[in-house]
Amino acid sequence: MKYYIIAGEASGDLHASNLMAEIKKKDPKAEFRAWGGDLMRKQGATLVKHYRHLAFMGFVEVAINLRTIMGNIKECKRDLLEYQPDLVILVDYPGFNLRIAKFAHEHQLKVCYYISPQIWAWKRHRVHKIKKYVDRMLVILPFEEPFYKEYGVNVTFVGHPLLDELSKLNVPSRLSFVHRNNLSEKREIIALLPGSRKQEVERMLGTMLKVIPHFPQYQFVIAGVSWLDKELYLRMIGDKDVHLIENQTYELLQNSSAALVTSGTATLETALLAVPEVVCYKSSGLSYRIAKRLVKVNYISLVNLVMEKEVVREFIQNDFTEENLVKELDRLLKDAKCQRQLLEDLDVLKDRLGNSGASEKAAAVIAEMVK
Repeated sequence: MKYYIIAGEASGDLHASNLMAEIKKKDPKAEFRAWGGDLMRKQGATLVKHYRHLAFMGFVEVAINLRTIMGNIKECKRDLLEYQPDLVILVDYPGFNLRIAKFAHEHQLKVCYYISPQIWAWKRHRVHKIKKYVDRMLVILPFEEPFYKEYGVNVTFVGHPLLDELSKLNVPSRLSFVHRNNLSEKREIIALLPGSRKQEVERMLGTMLKVIPHFPQYQFVIAGVSWLDKELYLRMIGDKDVHLIENQTYELLQNSSAALVTSGTATLETALLAVPEVVCYKSSGLSYRIAKRLVKVNYISLVNLVMEKEVVREFIQNDFTEENLVKELDRLLKDAKCQRQLLEDLDVLKDRLGNSGASEKAAAVIAEMVK
């Protein structure tokens, strides 16, 4: 069978690649054409375009890059018709993928949407488009299934694929990790996760770096990504006492005592690795004002949304300050009660996320769809 998969960012590339691995077990002759990343390419996808050319965040940034975005959509539609897949698999990335869902449906192509856009938080009207243009919705958060069923969407909760990914990890040798990255054996690590997009790093990293002088007994390590220009990090780091490593985020977290994390999938990854964290987020002033009017949830981090309470502190926009980060980070590092509570919440979190097997369950549904 022929599959056309679209993932527009790093987390989508990860989850789509794992899904592809499971699809191949059920369909050994599977062919994949994709918009995605290196992980999908390693699973055998012919890559049309890398997600590094697709990721724009915030209302203002999208408006500025609208011509590029519309050009990408036009290119995708043309390529989709030429390829004529047996199934189109859309992975999150709603602004782009919902347009493609409509186009695919209109051209009698079967559509599966894996990993729901967060329409339960804002733009709920999109659920009607999903019902009309998507043949099957595969969701990864427990509260999403009843949400979609309320609107009559054909939906299945498969569990969160991060649990599968994290279950594969080996516990790294601390000595091996610190020596390989020229870190100190004696000082504990605080991880800085400023995001995987250029705009995120530019907005988040500067404030994160300001906490370093307040914790001289710790060493700070930035979780960098190789697809961003290294000069971007180095320019912001300047002469600050901080290390930069690339593409080792999980190993870094496994060896960290705490982390400052930009809101997104990384907040969930950090929690599932039992690392105390502070969730951070800042967008342009205009984007934030628009979002504040539209977004209808009490929290922005997936950890708190799934747990339906504040498990991790969130500092958003004007609250994302040096003072707040220092105060909360100090509490996380010193408060034993806080650390015990995190471990208790982690067990509940894993249970609510459906434990393991998400990619396999999703592949099983897809196998039914393409019979």
